[in-house]
Amino acid sequence: MRLFEPKILTTLKTHKPKDYLSDIVAGIIVAIIALPLSIALAIASGASPETGLFTAIIAGFVTSFLGGSKVNITGPTAAFATIVAGIILTQGMDGLFLATIMAGILLVLMGLLRVGSLIKYIPHTITVGFTSGIAVTLAIGQLKDFFGLTYPAGTVAIETIEKLELIIKHFSSANPWAFAVGVLGLLILMICPRILKKIPASLIAVIVGALVCLIPIVNANTIGSLYTISSDLPKFNIPEISLERILALLPNAFTIALLAGIESLLSCVVSDKMIDDKHNSNTELIALGTSNILVGFFGGIPATGAIARTAANVKNGGKSPISGMVHALVLLLVLVVLMPLASYIPMPIIAAILIIVAYNMSEWRQFVAIIKTKKLSDILVLVLTFALTVIFDLVKAIAVGLIVHYLIVLIKFIISKRKAKSEDINLREETHDPTLEK
Repeated sequence: MRLFEPKILTTLKTHKPKDYLSDIVAGIIVAIIALPLSIALAIASGASPETGLFTAIIAGFVTSFLGGSKVNITGPTAAFATIVAGIILTQGMDGLFLATIMAGILLVLMGLLRVGSLIKYIPHTITVGFTSGIAVTLAIGQLKDFFGLTYPAGTVAIETIEKLELIIKHFSSANPWAFAVGVLGLLILMICPRILKKIPASLIAVIVGALVCLIPIVNANTIGSLYTISSDLPKFNIPEISLERILALLPNAFTIALLAGIESLLSCVVSDKMIDDKHNSNTELIALGTSNILVGFFGGIPATGAIARTAANVKNGGKSPISGMVHALVLLLVLVVLMPLASYIPMPIIAAILIIVAYNMSEWRQFVAIIKTKKLSDILVLVLTFALTVIFDLVKAIAVGLIVHYLIVLIKFIISKRKAKSEDINLREETHDPTLEK
């Protein structure tokens, strides 16, 4: 398999006219799904709503055009929300843009060095542990808006435990109307997929929630009451660069690159099974890195392959990178024409969407299965990675998880060697015939 061979070059050779139509329809549907998610994930990350669309547009188009998968959809995902929020609070938006560019460079280098095939060796217990941990941190981060809590001006919380403490401390400020709208959103998101299979539940929740909040007696925050909505196109910007800043952001950039690589390639593996194809992992990493570099220069947040949106792409007829490119172009049209309408989206609906996203990404079934069926050492790595992700951050969780996992592997190897040596000595003693020495 070649180091860099975009799927679009090989796929379109056999593409028929009906396949182009199928790609266009799938791209439009995926864009409808991605619209509220992109806005919600940007807000959850502490960024402005339009940055989520910038990310989905730029990364969605570039990664589809240059990538090693036929159907992978790239954009902002829940996995980055906590990391991005921490960077913004400590380094500002300019620091986030630089970290995203650095992560993009690392991803390109990973692809050029053929690291794509090595990512699969990261233990499953670690990926499940930090994915479940991210889901918990994401869900906790939404409780403020879901319950309509009010914090004193200037209150800042980075760590999940700090957020949980603030929720408990200020729970008496809960807004019944916000809670009612949030519950309505959850019900729509849980029930509609079973009834209306072709219409994204998140879009229905957004429309219904916005209409409910237009009723005068309903008092709940909307995006417009907290943010200034802009329909301007993304502008090229070079973040402030210094050696000190690069060194400070390097751990975060490495985490973004590693997480983006893992999640994107996992998404490719899932889609390969759905369409009976094989992606080029190194091409995908190079394309993803290029996307993140451009996203950083044009004011977006980190991007990676989105498993749910990729699955939706395949289920709705996506057959080639054309569908991912169409999805990006439709979002661009929405940004230019319809973005002001986003100001009517209620914050409790955004919270409800992200709570469902957290549940869907939590991998709780695999978490429980590992605890029930795996050895104590695997369970230790799983729980440790999960706990460190929730209590501290993803950097520490992955680092400690890998160290503990391979220490256990090393200890097991040493014990097995000693056991084999001991058994060999015992075997020699049992088979030794003293009469042969006379």
